[in-house]
Amino acid sequence: MGVFTFNEENISPIAPAKLYKAFTKDSDTIIPKVVEPIQSIEIVEGNGGPGTVKKLNIVEGGKTGYVLHKIDSIDEANFGYNYSIIGGTGLEEILEKVSFETKLLPGPNGGSVGKVTVTYHTKGDAPLSDELREGSKAKGTALFKAVEGFVLANPDY
Repeated sequence: MGVFTFNEENISPIAPAKLYKAFTKDSDTIIPKVVEPIQSIEIVEGNGGPGTVKKLNIVEGGKTGYVLHKIDSIDEANFGYNYSIIGGTGLEEILEKVSFETKLLPGPNGGSVGKVTVTYHTKGDAPLSDELREGSKAKGTALFKAVEGFVLANPDY
């Protein structure tokens, strides 16, 4: 299996605690509202804690699909949330899984710095294309900005 790791960072004007709540506790209701292809999110195994598997139902380009998202760990005290994409039609054929280690840190002017380490686990010796990595990075940034936009548009959230 090939392993490819990349680090990413996003800056937000929203305080870490509020943004963390949106991305973790309320994500199952917020994300389908703000990310058009994601129609719904449902728990298929577990109780919402580590080990829980969620199914994200997606309609993209006229095709229906899904992604399985497994929660690896939750660290509420330090605003950490680690998960893996472990299966589904939305997981590229060459990938075993994609793991995300996320953490929100205090940022400038009371905002946040979102740090993400993304690790792609490919099947066999399959190489990771720049196109796949850049496409995934763009989707991750779009997700971050969409949730951030929801929180900014709903000041009482």
